[in-house]
Amino acid sequence: MTPTNPCNRLQPILFLALFFCCISACSSLKKVPVKEVSATISSLKFLDEYDLPYNLQYQNTTVGGLSGIDYDAKNDVYYIISDDRSEINPSRFYTAKISLAGKEINSVKLIAVTTLKQQNNQPYPDLKQHTKETVDPEAIRYNPKTNQLIWSSEGERIVKQGDTVLIDPAVNIISTSGKLINTLPLPNNLKMHATETGPRRNGVLEGLTFADNYQTLYVNLEEPLYQDGPRADVTPNNALVRIYKFDWKTKQNTAQYAYQLEPVAYPAKPENGFKINGIPDILSINKNQLLVTERSFSDGKEGCVIRVFLADLTGADNVVDNASLLKNPPQHLIRKKLLLNMDDLKIYIDNVEGATFGPTLPNGHHTIIFVADNNFAKTEKTQFLLFEVIP
Repeated sequence: MTPTNPCNRLQPILFLALFFCCISACSSLKKVPVKEVSATISSLKFLDEYDLPYNLQYQNTTVGGLSGIDYDAKNDVYYIISDDRSEINPSRFYTAKISLAGKEINSVKLIAVTTLKQQNNQPYPDLKQHTKETVDPEAIRYNPKTNQLIWSSEGERIVKQGDTVLIDPAVNIISTSGKLINTLPLPNNLKMHATETGPRRNGVLEGLTFADNYQTLYVNLEEPLYQDGPRADVTPNNALVRIYKFDWKTKQNTAQYAYQLEPVAYPAKPENGFKINGIPDILSINKNQLLVTERSFSDGKEGCVIRVFLADLTGADNVVDNASLLKNPPQHLIRKKLLLNMDDLKIYIDNVEGATFGPTLPNGHHTIIFVADNNFAKTEKTQFLLFEVIP
């Protein structure tokens, strides 16, 4: 959307004074990294929406499938990853400028596209080639201390007679030019299997976030592991997903915590239609607290139900050695508190998959920008949603 400028309607005698006031306010948008936010977040206030056109073309790529976003405050740019599995164009991320005018999104402008590279420095191949190198990009974060990016892949699990494809998920460290630098060692319960153990297809490493001044990395599953219990349903069923904690210095997984998903928001129509609720992204607030986005979708219901929770890991059981949360339920789950249900906004909300802190507003409040994945579909939207953090 293109916001209107209220200054055009001011009386001439007041124009100059308010013009300079506006300049002062806009220039006070602080482009500083958000390391910690007050744990007393009370709510998120919707400010504005900006949509990119369907099938937008940029440098010989089709823009869509935007599944993760992160803000580089020093350079005032956003890194946005596409979940294109090299089916339309090579797997990639975009660099963008998002301009705020007061409390509105003035523009979203792409300024670069970067191809994700394999160890051999070549692009990742299309899954149709049935290779073990295919990826499914989902989340991206920037580390200003190392000037590197980290991104997650969900891998693949196709189990059919004579056509079984098992590709493990991955967390990759890359340069800002897309070159692969390293891959984090992942725990055994993240390995794909032909039997019903380990991750479900398309329900794996969906979100990640740095914490504790970039000393910690949290990575989340979208849905429960097979051995941890059932997927979320329309009635409460104790659907537990794991959030993984990594020590960034050693790159080792030091803890896993159990988070209980909400029920699917609406029944599917028809009754046997597709429905899901899972975690598309997480965002660190401070050492022990995360903002957790849950996304619910049901066939027959337009758009998605997006709920954002304040999650506290303090006191949660470390289940790193617990082989099955179903057989051995943890005593202490991650505590959660609802901050926002986007259904309450009474606007169309699509497939929100990424979240990042943005610039600080003139009133000193932080901003959060969510991005929605349009699945490269004409009936869906690539949305950027701007919110103010209310302390």
